[in-house]
Amino acid sequence: MTETAKQDVPRTRILADLAPLRISPDYRRLWFGNTVSWIGQGMTALAVSLQVYDLTGSAFSVGLIGLCSFVPLVLLGLYSGAVADTVDRRKLGLISAGGSFVLSLTLAAVTFAGVQHVGLLYAVVALQAVCFALNSPARSSMIARLLPAGQLPAANALNAMTSTTGGLAGPMLGGLIVGWWGYKAAYTVDAVTFTASLYAMWRLPSMLPDRGAAKDAKRASVLDGLRFLGTRPNLRMTFFSDLAAMVLAQPRALFPVVAVLWFGGDAKTTGLLVAAPALGALLGSVFSGWLGRVRRHGLAVLIAVSCWGCAIALFGLTRQLWPGLIMLALAGCADSVSMVFRSTMLQAAVPDAMRGRLQGVFIVVVAGGPRLGDLLAGSVADLTSPAVAVTGGGLACVLVVCLLGLRGRGFVRYDARDPQP
Repeated sequence: MTETAKQDVPRTRILADLAPLRISPDYRRLWFGNTVSWIGQGMTALAVSLQVYDLTGSAFSVGLIGLCSFVPLVLLGLYSGAVADTVDRRKLGLISAGGSFVLSLTLAAVTFAGVQHVGLLYAVVALQAVCFALNSPARSSMIARLLPAGQLPAANALNAMTSTTGGLAGPMLGGLIVGWWGYKAAYTVDAVTFTASLYAMWRLPSMLPDRGAAKDAKRASVLDGLRFLGTRPNLRMTFFSDLAAMVLAQPRALFPVVAVLWFGGDAKTTGLLVAAPALGALLGSVFSGWLGRVRRHGLAVLIAVSCWGCAIALFGLTRQLWPGLIMLALAGCADSVSMVFRSTMLQAAVPDAMRGRLQGVFIVVVAGGPRLGDLLAGSVADLTSPAVAVTGGGLACVLVVCLLGLRGRGFVRYDARDPQP
């Protein structure tokens, strides 16, 4: 790392490092556009859920919204990464963001027209997931070309702040807007906010594949990306560690159960349990200034995932609400730290010609891991008890992470000053 990059991270910094926003106007526009559009999308997600329930009166029908979003993400995640390594990523990002904008306009238009059909809402949600699957690898792959390597941890912390802010503020604003002015207003606001993301993409420079990889760009394939990943142990470990957390120690599916059994609460209690990890992740991003001083990114990932597992295990032992919320917030903070370093490794240690495909794998893991975790937690809770599922899952996560550390000594020694995949 250069002396300039080092100076960008003062030893006393605690709050998030805003240097990426200062040094790169392109990144600044992209970050602001994504933040605004994430809030809008969070509003729409809640509005669609409320509207589906109004139309059907069925909780199962509301649950199908998640399936409509999940399937396209998993099926297209790998392929969209290959596309991002083949074409101008700016154009791909612009087209996919434009598609999301049109879909937001569609929701607003059909609502103003008085059309009320749950199948249409499902179709729009599925198409929005398609646009996101195409947009995310392209957008994530751009960051390493907009900023110096020393600013990537700070940029990824800012990106985490974007997603958690959208996840928290979007639904809250959506509930208020739907309650005051109805679905039409919520969908219209979402469409308007998406113009910020479109403008940011439009202002970016061309993001063609590297000239050195130009001859391979036209035949970039998913299999090539998987073969590359299969021979890069440090990159594989970023995915294995995340799967250990999200599959083995994901208590989300049990929140409605434990809210009643452990805390004597109701739906409001469940809402607090759901919000606590997101709030912890947001705080982790806000107070992320120290992350730029960390050089051993692999070791930091293992420690952060272990902290996630420990916090989840302790949550399984609590029977008072506030200590439980604190444990979940700590888990969310640890997950935020892990995400920052895993994303940085995928950007810094991966050749530009492969970044899209590795980001595609990232989408599949992020989308699929928590769903597998929901299934595992629910199954173990039915066979034993919620306490065994939550605490046992947290301890299993810590055990697996320790084994991964023993197995992957190179990952433990990974140094950001010499990123090796």
